[in-house]
Amino acid sequence: MREIYVAGGCFWGIQHYLTFVRGVVGLEVGYANGPGVDVTYEQVCASSGHAEAVRVTYDPTVITLAQLLDRFFAIIDPVSVNRQGHDAGIQYRTGIWWTADDDAPVVRAALRRLQAVTPQPVAVESGPLVTFCPAEGYHQDYLTKNPQGYCHISPAALAHAKATNHLTGLEYAVTQHSDTEAPFTGALDHEFAPGIYVDIVSGQPLFASSDKYDSGCGWPAFSRPIDADALAERPDGTIPGRPRTEVRSTDADSHLGHVFTDGPADRGGLRYCINSAALRFVPLDQMDAEGYADFTPLVQPGA
Repeated sequence: MREIYVAGGCFWGIQHYLTFVRGVVGLEVGYANGPGVDVTYEQVCASSGHAEAVRVTYDPTVITLAQLLDRFFAIIDPVSVNRQGHDAGIQYRTGIWWTADDDAPVVRAALRRLQAVTPQPVAVESGPLVTFCPAEGYHQDYLTKNPQGYCHISPAALAHAKATNHLTGLEYAVTQHSDTEAPFTGALDHEFAPGIYVDIVSGQPLFASSDKYDSGCGWPAFSRPIDADALAERPDGTIPGRPRTEVRSTDADSHLGHVFTDGPADRGGLRYCINSAALRFVPLDQMDAEGYADFTPLVQPGA
């Protein structure tokens, strides 16, 4: 297990949000990087110099530090100084502090990526952890114990976290941030058993095994979707000089991959190049039990 310390306004909301992140195995709220190791909430509110922070323990085999920080960046205002939401004061500053030296370059790289997409100067403090004092017991898991309590994080952000809490770090990065898994690493690249492929976020049926083929590109390839209305296509100009067409699911708006016109001519000429991390495979013998019985004719042997 690894640990990192983050601050982003009221620690009640940050802790509650992170409970929905798969790979996070422990959370403790407290007061970080101020003078002295023994401090009370009242002293922090009186500008002791500490920040309301959360000690995050996570499993790096499930979520990397870079992926975890991407989730954290999604719920803070990175350019605000000593303020998040309606809360103002030095205790509400944003920060990322580490206890392991090898986390330093990861944090710095994440902040550079954040700055690259943020017009104003990023104001997130970073550095080694200096002090951390656990907060009083009533602050721990406050919003779990008091569901109607104050939270500066928007209900929409919390709902999104709940809807995606089953995703691994890679699955979240691909579906929510349009990342791409490395070629020839996906678990479904060489899966050719009868069944269907559904959106890993929502379960929406997307592709049938009868339309899957080995394109040699390193990602699962399909000649067509089960239903054209299940996919949305968007122009993608992220690679200079190489325009592409992005493919997203319509129910959850998950990034899936891209569609190209170099597919098999006898199958229509299209190649849907899709990330394994965006899909869940449902074998034929499990389709009925999982509610996909209507699609079994598409993947029956001889279909």
